[in-house]
Amino acid sequence: MKYILYNSLSNNGIKNEKMETMMNEDNVVIKDMKDLNYKEFFNSLNQSDVIKMFGGDGTINYLINAINEDDLKNDLYLVPSGTGNDFFNDVVEDKNVTEVLLNPYLKNLPIVYVNGMTKKFINGIGFGIDGYCCEEGDKLKEKSDKPVNYTSIAIKGLLFHFKPVNAKVKVDGVEYNYQHVWLAPTMKGRFYGGGMMIAPNQNRNDEKVVSTVVYMTKSKFKALTTFPSIFKGEHIKKEKMVKIFKGQVVEVEFDRPTALQIDGETVKNVLSYKVVA
Repeated sequence: MKYILYNSLSNNGIKNEKMETMMNEDNVVIKDMKDLNYKEFFNSLNQSDVIKMFGGDGTINYLINAINEDDLKNDLYLVPSGTGNDFFNDVVEDKNVTEVLLNPYLKNLPIVYVNGMTKKFINGIGFGIDGYCCEEGDKLKEKSDKPVNYTSIAIKGLLFHFKPVNAKVKVDGVEYNYQHVWLAPTMKGRFYGGGMMIAPNQNRNDEKVVSTVVYMTKSKFKALTTFPSIFKGEHIKKEKMVKIFKGQVVEVEFDRPTALQIDGETVKNVLSYKVVA
């Protein structure tokens, strides 16, 4: 039996041509993830059953925080249909590949502690203008069904709306202090934000290691003109503006509340977070 999982709460819902093709095949069962009791579902499967999950980074995050990895005995494939698909682009370089086996990537995921919550993540934590962009994007989604232009939000934020912060960054017990910080994400993968290669040297296959990136400058002009280089990972050449740390335990604290995002999910009014790889 083949099971199709989709998240009707995601941006794209069930509107996917490949999914609709599979729905017409024999021996296919369709499940909406928002209505699923995961423990009951996975326990009910036969060993030969295969699961195809349609979605993006947010859908994966929804799954990993709802299941225990030991409960997953069957092959689970991701068919990318999200808006960003940063996880898929991080692990699949061949453009002809249309799905990826998720099981190996769901083990030993890092955990973030923020605002009383404890959550696993598959890609990364964004804190600073990236969290601001997600917060502003959520507001636009409430008003319209049109696709959100996060690049436009980021540019306007850099120029007018987002004010840089002072940040305290502690990596494996060693503390660093920075001023005029625009971004301070911690990453399991290389990409976030729909194709931004914020941590180009991060390898998600390295267990118990994450990368924290500090993007800082007093100059709005430098912040704006350097920002596009993040999409190719070339921002790391600006060594005075960008600091990168690898470690197992990371704590980041800002001097004022700022929005944060976890695999694209917004958390408002955050002063600090802690990640354990």
